[in-house]
Amino acid sequence: MSRASLLLVSLTLLLCAAAGAATTAVPRFREAPHFTNSAGGAARCPPPLPPTSGADAACSPNAAVHVAMTLDASYLRGTMAAVLSVLHHASCPESVHFHFLAAAGGPPSRTAELAGAVRGSFPSLAFRVYPFDESRVEGLISASIRGALDRPLNYARSYLASTLPACVRRVVYLDSDVVLTDDVAALAATPLPGDAAVAAPEYCGANFTAYFTPGFWASPALSSTFRGRRACYFNTGVMVLDLPRWRRAGYTAQIEGWMQLQKRVRIYELGSLPPFLLVFAGRIAAVDHRWNQHGLGGDNYRGLCRGLHAGPVSLLHWSGKGKPWDRLDAGRPCPLDAVWAKYDLLRPDAGIDSL
Repeated sequence: MSRASLLLVSLTLLLCAAAGAATTAVPRFREAPHFTNSAGGAARCPPPLPPTSGADAACSPNAAVHVAMTLDASYLRGTMAAVLSVLHHASCPESVHFHFLAAAGGPPSRTAELAGAVRGSFPSLAFRVYPFDESRVEGLISASIRGALDRPLNYARSYLASTLPACVRRVVYLDSDVVLTDDVAALAATPLPGDAAVAAPEYCGANFTAYFTPGFWASPALSSTFRGRRACYFNTGVMVLDLPRWRRAGYTAQIEGWMQLQKRVRIYELGSLPPFLLVFAGRIAAVDHRWNQHGLGGDNYRGLCRGLHAGPVSLLHWSGKGKPWDRLDAGRPCPLDAVWAKYDLLRPDAGIDSL
């Protein structure tokens, strides 16, 4: 073997080793408590769904609520806590079907390992894992203010309508850094009047202009996008989606169109949120703010502690740089991280029944 060939082999081995080291290990989580459907009262739960990962359970009329989330090793700890919080507070936990989107680019064993972690903690859970082809969006992503926002899986929410079975008409999308303290069925039942395909809490007091560049606002052709719309900021980490309406309107193509423009002309700085605002701001159904007490992870730079907004709380959202599991592990938790810790399946039981 020539010296050049030896160098090439050595370099290849080093790259493979580096890639293996960079792969986040899937930790072992403890098994969650089993929650059963309410026996009576106002809930009127359908029969429990079978603990299957196929399409049949997703299309079952007994699937009272559909929840979609992403699934990857980096945020798996958050996803597990979110699932536990949904089940703990649901009136019909055995009738909730979860749809997890996982990156398709890695080895099949990786997806199986992630699915196995979910099944290990939730043996009775009805869920399905869908491979998400990250190459579909990689070429459209522009660098943003924080690298974590540029992960292709962050954009998977834009492709739910083409990924989930056609029988799923309405789905609640949740980020991996949330915990619910209320019944997800109440969120899923949000009215979507007219042709609205998205429902989410709106924040019209936020500085909407800050989400786009001065160049965007200086261009009459671009800024006129919001003409005739009462455009307000909304957070895409908690949404209720009407998938048939989404498909009919071709919203995925519209989002991709804005991302393609962003590759040519810089019109925003903040990851996957601005394309959603461009398509939907001023066109969504409103949800009570209690369903997204967001910003608990601080800003996108330092991740400082933040408190709750005024008003009731049905969902806490650690959007921002600071994640509760990182702060807990570092021994520097924020006060509200103690709420998230109650649902952490990586630590010993913290007394979820005390919530």
